[in-house]
Amino acid sequence: MTVKELKQFFNEHLVPSKLYALKGGHHKNRICLGKTSDGWELYFSDKKQKIGLMHFKTESEACLKMKEEILKIMEQVYGMTWRNLA
Repeated sequence: MTVKELKQFFNEHLVPSKLYALKGGHHKNRICLGKTSDGWELYFSDKKQKIGLMHFKTESEACLKMKEEILKIMEQVYGMTWRNLA
């Protein structure tokens, strides 16, 4: 899975854009995915801190993990579930 495919998935499944950022950086209270010099990182951004920072070697691994985390949030916060999509 690529970032482009992940964004398309989120759009098709009505995931609010306020939950995530796909270009890294610091975005208040969002799950962020970003490219680094040696791979990819996934984290929750809060007050310019990277909380729960995870590193991945490939774009696909990082995107699949972000998809999994966003699906958990959608289930917990909005009561939506896509069990067969994770």
